[in-house]
Amino acid sequence: MRPVATLVKTAQGRWKAVIRRRGWPAVAKTFRTKRDAADWARASEEAMVRGVFLDRASAHAWGLAAALARYLAEVTPTKRRSTQTRERGRAATLKQHLGAYSLAALSPAIIAAFRDARLAAGKSPTTVRLELALLSHLYSIALREWRCPLAQNPVAAVRKPQAPCRERRLAPAEAQRLLGACDRHPNPMLGWIVRVALHTGMRLGEIVSLRVEQVDLERRLLRLTVTKNGSARTVPLTKPAVAVFRAALGAPRRPEGTDLVFYGAVGKTGRRGPYRFEKVWNALKKRIGLADFRFHDLRHEAVSRFVELGLSDLEVAAISGHKTMQVLKRYTHLRAEALVAKLDRAMP
Repeated sequence: MRPVATLVKTAQGRWKAVIRRRGWPAVAKTFRTKRDAADWARASEEAMVRGVFLDRASAHAWGLAAALARYLAEVTPTKRRSTQTRERGRAATLKQHLGAYSLAALSPAIIAAFRDARLAAGKSPTTVRLELALLSHLYSIALREWRCPLAQNPVAAVRKPQAPCRERRLAPAEAQRLLGACDRHPNPMLGWIVRVALHTGMRLGEIVSLRVEQVDLERRLLRLTVTKNGSARTVPLTKPAVAVFRAALGAPRRPEGTDLVFYGAVGKTGRRGPYRFEKVWNALKKRIGLADFRFHDLRHEAVSRFVELGLSDLEVAAISGHKTMQVLKRYTHLRAEALVAKLDRAMP
């Protein structure tokens, strides 16, 4: 290979290697010795011939703080509004702790140290994992779309913290206590939403954003178009679930023109938003001794009940919207009593 690099001694006594090769932008780098400059030039020229050369010097110009700002301006707005708000908070954390680095300077060791510091500060494994997921996606976008000259995504080499698998089930007595307390509340929507979660395994956001046109009571189906994983799905309704929706849609005090199934009060804009019950829900749980029970545990409970009823993994995933069986299994915890009954039916 004919050399195309020029070696020049600078006024400071260092050696500068300049490569000008057809099809590539001119690149230059300064070294302490002539030999180091020649070795770098030779290796760089060989990489250009193979088509794998990366100008690491220019990669250091890509600061993480500026990259995060560009990500928030170009990528974040394409996501759901709730996701946008959370991403801005995570980006602020990344900027605070790592914003002084360039994308090229961030190594797996530095990112792992950030992970450990966040965990030591009391942040949950889920919080830290989502922060790392944002950083990893930023690197993926920088590599694929922004053509940042990076060798790899350093976050891929970092172990992600795993939250302990939550196994909270709703005991029969607890379910009776919870539903009874909901029914005694003056606003029936609290009880309707809890029962929909138990009968369908839907996420809270999917329930409170339901529109009337998505509910087909004749065919006993719900059509979800906006979901957490971005995939539309159709949810079958049990007979008790149909009864809940009939009550909600046929409520005598339901305002005319409201297309939300579970609507809230009129806001400052003059429009009704989804029913917001977080404050009432948290107070109710505490009052009946279920402070440790989360609304998302209702989804966990529903999915586990589907499996206990004998539905296959594929059937349960079609209802719940889980994309992989591995994620589905994290939500499924079967009661030993149900397994005993199933064994008795199989081997009387």
